[in-house]
Amino acid sequence: MSPNFLHPGADAIAANGWLAAHRWLILRRASQLGILLLFMVGPWFGVWIVKGNLNYSYTLGVLPLTDPYLLAQMLVAGQSPADLAWIGAAIVVVFYLLVGGRGYCAWACPVNLLTDAAHWLRTRLGIKGGAHISRTARYWMLAMTLVVAAVTGTIAWEMVNPVSMFHRGLMFGMGLAWTVLLAVFLFDLFVMRRGWCGHLCPVGAFYGLIGRLSLLRMMLPRREACNDCMDCYAVCPEQQVIRPALKAIDGAPPVILDSACTNCGRCIDVCSKEVFRFGVAVPGVIGAAAPQPK
Repeated sequence: MSPNFLHPGADAIAANGWLAAHRWLILRRASQLGILLLFMVGPWFGVWIVKGNLNYSYTLGVLPLTDPYLLAQMLVAGQSPADLAWIGAAIVVVFYLLVGGRGYCAWACPVNLLTDAAHWLRTRLGIKGGAHISRTARYWMLAMTLVVAAVTGTIAWEMVNPVSMFHRGLMFGMGLAWTVLLAVFLFDLFVMRRGWCGHLCPVGAFYGLIGRLSLLRMMLPRREACNDCMDCYAVCPEQQVIRPALKAIDGAPPVILDSACTNCGRCIDVCSKEVFRFGVAVPGVIGAAAPQPK
């Protein structure tokens, strides 16, 4: 166990310095806030770089991007998406096939800012235990949203989707969105560690399915250097993905192949032994670790 469980990564800070031990966190926050800013400068300041929201957007009047999960809901609801929606969804799918489907959760989703805050506060308050919900529940949630779309002929989930409500709230006023977002925050704070993103969110489940074929993976080229400090487990939002690759369970290669991995880079930041690195893994072939930012 880390000598200071409340501050995993203390050894990495001592060994590498504060900036190096937070570089992926800084990059993630810059990505999340930067994406939000691109959407907000239009309605807030009249500078229209990106029009739309995370469901559908048009960048510089040239690049369409469509949430493939939204497209799936439209299709089962019997709606006919426009040609640009198909093109935008294809672009997004190809992108996340390259960088990891659940990279969306760590690098783009604004609700992650909220759930990370809840986890930080939960840790500092020493709240332990809580409800037990299987991580497969998010796939049942995903299936339910598609069934509801098929039965109602509408994309009903998007009316209560915290991600969609967050974006609409920033542009048009929070209104009911405050209630939904507060519920997510309190659920993660008091009821269950990483409860929403890690166990219930159908958006993350959908991108996890895309991530099954992703090329960018978390590699462990120095797993023999692991000193069992458990800092990577303390910070990982999907702890179950680490052990097989770290401990070579059933001969597992030194790469995290579980599509639930969010490619967030938390494990890289907190590891003083530099066990983890991003790399490319071609299906059926172990890839090479990629160069990391200095």
